[in-house]
Amino acid sequence: MPDKHLNIISFDIPFPANYGGVIDVFYKIKALHDRDVKIHLHCFYKYELTPDDELNKLCTTINYYPRTTGWNSFFSLKPYIVKSRESQLLLENLLKNDYPILFEGIHTTSLLSHPQLAKRLKIFRPCNIEHQYYFQLFWASRKLVEKPYFLCESIKLKFYQPIIRHANIILAITDKDKYYLQDFFLNQKVILLPGFYPGDEPGIIHGKGDYALYHGNLSVAENAKAVRFLIKKVFSKTDYPLKIAGFNPDKQLIHLVSKYPHISMIKNPDNQELIKLIQDAQMNLMFTFQSTGLKLKLLYALNYGRFCIANEKMLDGSRLHILCLTAEKPNEILALVKKVKDQEFSKLLIDERMKHLPIIYSNKKNAEIIIGLLG
Repeated sequence: MPDKHLNIISFDIPFPANYGGVIDVFYKIKALHDRDVKIHLHCFYKYELTPDDELNKLCTTINYYPRTTGWNSFFSLKPYIVKSRESQLLLENLLKNDYPILFEGIHTTSLLSHPQLAKRLKIFRPCNIEHQYYFQLFWASRKLVEKPYFLCESIKLKFYQPIIRHANIILAITDKDKYYLQDFFLNQKVILLPGFYPGDEPGIIHGKGDYALYHGNLSVAENAKAVRFLIKKVFSKTDYPLKIAGFNPDKQLIHLVSKYPHISMIKNPDNQELIKLIQDAQMNLMFTFQSTGLKLKLLYALNYGRFCIANEKMLDGSRLHILCLTAEKPNEILALVKKVKDQEFSKLLIDERMKHLPIIYSNKKNAEIIIGLLG
């Protein structure tokens, strides 16, 4: 049987896999590599190029492309996240082979309609419904300089969305996204492909921790909003320790945390440090104010962590309600914190978690779906 090859265009360098979107990309690459698919990775970077040997182990070839940031990309009619990832070199490299192309996120789709790729098998993997995501970021942001950008980007993304018609196959990450895409692209093949995560490496530690944890990219408005909510509405009313781990928090968030002696912040943890924080916590807090896409950090928390307390918008479309404790209002969250803070997370609970999670979120099964599409 001939080798199967796949070009993957990633919106960012997918290792370390330390935030939502790249978690899906990295563990997808790993699962496909483990099934002998030859990966030709093309990835964009914004600041410094820092290649990692881990990707070299998994990919047959890797090409890196700098993003074209700045005012020219910002004032384009195309969305900034797309325009800044246009690359003639990417097209030239894709034309060096005739393998299928997987476009990761609408960010990477500038070549989706290119006539020189018209006869190629093109697969599109949306992170979420991007124009909805940016509109909700517009509402969540407290920074006046960001709000016009988020609103403008949301409008541009909505008008840009029809380019997806040039994809042969769309791989939706949630049921909710699948139904939306099926309604919008009536003649497209839309398949549900749940998120990839470190499911082959379950790491829950039985026993009891002594703090609650919230983790996420703290430079993203929705995550910063969730942190402010948890601090002001919940943990200001208890002395139970809360740790907040994430990337690039702003000064206002750091100042808010400093007001409470039982609340601490771990800035820019590396992947192993983040995993240890999740494992050692008594409970992981999974809260969001927007229900777009799949929050892949939820899979991280369920794969490595003990009790998981989440709201409905975090769980929407995930089919993971059975594995979480759900709460919406501050008093409900506080009641659950008090309920589980002294409970041991037993081996029986770990076994139950590991029995249910792979039923839907199986990297092996989902990799086989992709392989079946490659012909």
